[in-house]
Amino acid sequence: MSDINVVLTALQGARVIDLAQAFEPGMPQSPNHPIYQHSLVRRHGDVVRPDGGSAANDWIVSGIHVGTHIDALCHVSHDGVLYEAVDAASVTTSKGFTKFGIESVPPFVGRGVVLNIAALRGVDVLEPGEAVTVADLDAACERQSVHIQPGDALLIGTGWARHWGDRARYEGQHGGAPGPDTEAGEWIADKGVRLAGGETIAFEQILPGKGHATLPVHKRLLVDAGINIIETLNLTELLVLNVEANVSEFLFITIPLKLTGATGSPVRPLAVITGVSAE
Repeated sequence: MSDINVVLTALQGARVIDLAQAFEPGMPQSPNHPIYQHSLVRRHGDVVRPDGGSAANDWIVSGIHVGTHIDALCHVSHDGVLYEAVDAASVTTSKGFTKFGIESVPPFVGRGVVLNIAALRGVDVLEPGEAVTVADLDAACERQSVHIQPGDALLIGTGWARHWGDRARYEGQHGGAPGPDTEAGEWIADKGVRLAGGETIAFEQILPGKGHATLPVHKRLLVDAGINIIETLNLTELLVLNVEANVSEFLFITIPLKLTGATGSPVRPLAVITGVSAE
């Protein structure tokens, strides 16, 4: 049997979970970024070909860090430097960055691990502003019998995606949002993961009333460790499956768009799970 047939056989009956939120005008997002706009600019019938055919067309305008997206390493600097102590000004142009743009991030097809912190705490959703700590991460690994390995995609489940329909609560600008604290960011970086992600707008503990004033986990992962961050994930189905079928590991697939010099990209991540019935 050829290698491709082995792979296809292994994936027969696999369950594929879409981990992206739907892009739509008015969706929750950080106020630091331009809003997502989508308009139909040509309707069927506006132009009709001689054979009767017609085509509709539309446009989108959006901030890069809106909806489910991945951060490039050029997204955050600290004291004027990017990852590998690159001077940010030296690689900045009017058309974007000449180093660490999102086009330099290859597609990821590899091991994904979700740590279900909400289930660890015995709740569906963590409280606004609640910290995900090193103790939580260690306890979740033990509870779920998983070990984080270098090169993994590590997803932190807080249950926050359940608030997607409540924009003010989801954005957490006043009430805060749960996420890893500074020490947890150190833990993630020390594991040597390739990607880290969560369900909130910022992969951070956001305290009530503080907004995005400081982002220490972004600094630790993007600037110090060179670890890309995925935000605004929809982990609801995956977290339910973790509780009901003890699913913690899966094939994780995500592909950034090749936007030359850009600080990030929309993504539509997938979790591919075998041994569990597809729905």
